[in-house]
Amino acid sequence: MTDVVVVAAVRSPFGRRGGGLAGLHPVDLLGSILGALAERSGVDPATVGQVVGGCVEKAGEQAFNVTRTAWLSAGLPSAVPASTIDAQCGSAQQAFTAAYALVAAGIVDSAVACGVESMSRVPMATTFTSGPGEPISPSFLERYPFPDQFASAEAIAASWGVTREDCDALALRSNARALAARDAGHGAAGLAAVAGVVADETIRVAPPEKLAGLPTLRDGAVHTAATASKIADGAAALLLMDADRAAADGVAPLARVVDSVLVGVEPDQMLTGPIPATATLLTRNGLKIEDIDVVEINEAFASVVLAWAAETKVDMDRVNPNGGALAHGHPVGATGAGLLVKAVHELRRIDGSLGLVTMCCGGGLGTGTLLQRM
Repeated sequence: MTDVVVVAAVRSPFGRRGGGLAGLHPVDLLGSILGALAERSGVDPATVGQVVGGCVEKAGEQAFNVTRTAWLSAGLPSAVPASTIDAQCGSAQQAFTAAYALVAAGIVDSAVACGVESMSRVPMATTFTSGPGEPISPSFLERYPFPDQFASAEAIAASWGVTREDCDALALRSNARALAARDAGHGAAGLAAVAGVVADETIRVAPPEKLAGLPTLRDGAVHTAATASKIADGAAALLLMDADRAAADGVAPLARVVDSVLVGVEPDQMLTGPIPATATLLTRNGLKIEDIDVVEINEAFASVVLAWAAETKVDMDRVNPNGGALAHGHPVGATGAGLLVKAVHELRRIDGSLGLVTMCCGGGLGTGTLLQRM
């Protein structure tokens, strides 16, 4: 296998539901980021071998292979093929893993990994409710309960002893870090303005007493609207190249892809995926969690991050240093690529060496990627 490097990484700001990005067709939202990626990389887009994208609600405006449609709508070369992956919330990160594998195996010299979700325009569960029929079959339900991410988040909280106060504290820290990072310009290198939106729209720093006064999402639960990820619109993309090809073409790499995985867990424990994904990456690369300088773990629910932290014994100062999805939002099909963009640029900002990106995913999956700054 050849070394694979990231040579460009860009994301849109994440827009609040009904906010500044809601007027954009998702094809144009992703297309604008693909265009920005091509411009920033300086690489002729006609030389890209494949484009692999992630999207969760592939219905209506996000149907018909949204990745391919976005590439073409952005005026990029029609000879470059594109496909769209479904790994639920991990779709864009799994698109990255697929793009990495294509380049590492020598099938292509370069590939784009990307993702998009306009949750304002194609709401969550559209593919469950638009028919025909139901995506969950009776045979599935004979083996597993109906997939319920909120129930899984609450079960995790119960199993790991995560309290309402723990969750509120994480939400407070996430938003405070995101606000401080935005004010300081951290992460700006990875952002591209879209439709006049220049910064993440969903950051909300509330006093602890306000967080404590919010109702829980269900009776007896520990999570509130503040400790579940915010609905958002967004897109992100990265360009990967064979390291030798990049060097020959004079393209400076930002990071090397060390490893990337997709793991499975029991569907009724679907949000525990980051725990085995992290363990797999560390074990097969001979690393310890102390070796990782930056972690981007998706804050789908506060309990997911807190249980993972309890298992890994990670230094939380290295985790989501510029805030996470409790602040930035979680445009489900784009988040994985967005976290990778954040990790690449944060490693370079702090002169760190290794970064880890990991996510939980509906249906019982976990994604994980290790990056090394170059």
